[in-house]
Amino acid sequence: MKKLFVLFAASITMVFAGAMSSKVTLFQPSLLNGVELKPGEYKIEVDGDKLVLKSGKTKAEATVKSEQGDGKFAQTSIRYQNGDGKYRITEIRIGGTNTKLVVN
Repeated sequence: MKKLFVLFAASITMVFAGAMSSKVTLFQPSLLNGVELKPGEYKIEVDGDKLVLKSGKTKAEATVKSEQGDGKFAQTSIRYQNGDGKYRITEIRIGGTNTKLVVN
C-alpha cells in the first residue's frame, strides 16, 4: 500500500510540474500567433510547450520553448518584435523565476 501511495504522489507531482500560470498586463495592442490582444491584464497558462494568454473571452495560443535565464526576473515582462508597426510577442519572462518562454 505504501508503494502505491508513493507512486501516486510522484505521478501527481509530475503532472503539476509541467503546468504553470501567471499574469501579465499588456500596455499596447499585441499579436500572439496572429491573434490581436487588446491592452489589459491576461492570465498566462503554460502546459508543456503550449502557451495560452486569456482575458475574458479572448484567448491566444502559441507554442513556446522554455529557457532558463541567468537569474530571477524581478517582474513578468514581455519582449516584442516590431517591424511593421505591430507588436508581436516573442518572449515572456516570468517574474520571481528564471524562466523565459520563447515563442516559436
